Amino acid sequence: MEWLILGAAILLEVTGTICLKLSEGFSQLGPSLAIAPLYLSSLALLTLALKTIPVSTAYAIWAAVGTGLVAVIGIAFFREPVGVLKVASLVLIVVGVVGLHVGDRLSTAL
Repeated sequence: MEWLILGAAILLEVTGTICLKLSEGFSQLGPSLAIAPLYLSSLALLTLALKTIPVSTAYAIWAAVGTGLVAVIGIAFFREPVGVLKVASLVLIVVGVVGLHVGDRLSTAL
């Protein structure tokens, strides 16, 4: 259940970030009004997930998956440039999160 909560927290954070872009510097009312509730809801769910998921793992996943999703959405929908360095950097983020998760698993197994 805690992983579903973390997933929801990530989706809310990504949606809030997309609303930042869509707000066009807070000049668009709808997206501007959505930003704070989305981020607050995301943080509330992250807090709930932290009751059972180690903070190093939960925060890394929350930040990295959010970063990756926002990057993909930026490329796909906002026509942001994509290059080898950007893709390699995203891969490194994923590798780092997997490493943190595996490290938590190994330390609890010992």
